[in-house]
Amino acid sequence: MKKISILFLIIAGMMALPSCGGGEAPAEKSTAAVVEEKVIEIDPMEQMMVRGEQIYKEKCVVCHQANGEGILHAFPPLKDSDYLFADKKRAVQQVLNGSHEEMVVNGITYTAPMPPQVDNHADAVAVINYVLNSWGNEEGYITLEEVKDIEIGPRW
Repeated sequence: MKKISILFLIIAGMMALPSCGGGEAPAEKSTAAVVEEKVIEIDPMEQMMVRGEQIYKEKCVVCHQANGEGILHAFPPLKDSDYLFADKKRAVQQVLNGSHEEMVVNGITYTAPMPPQVDNHADAVAVINYVLNSWGNEEGYITLEEVKDIEIGPRW
């Protein structure tokens, strides 16, 4: 009887092996996919605006605020700024070299000096173009070509 029980267990075990993952493996399905290589080109103007926003957030936001409205009687607004819109090249020059001049912006006089914010023409153009086209401003753009003659003075 013992021999029959052991034989029965051996036969049952052999029959169970295939259902437990034993036996032949099923044919693998191919999961490989052909991936096309795509080069995504970012528009140079879009790149410049992204760079301008980055500079603004790093350098300008403390004084001119996240909304571009400045701080009344301390730091002039850049949003709807008659002074800014009147001379885009002057704005680039001020970002490059700072300014000690008194300015009247939207009828209010501002006297706080502005230190230089960037050290190259490309960054100055990027941040001014960002400002010219943010917070509802739609004042167009200035190009590197237009400001290439601005000399960068010593840092103060």
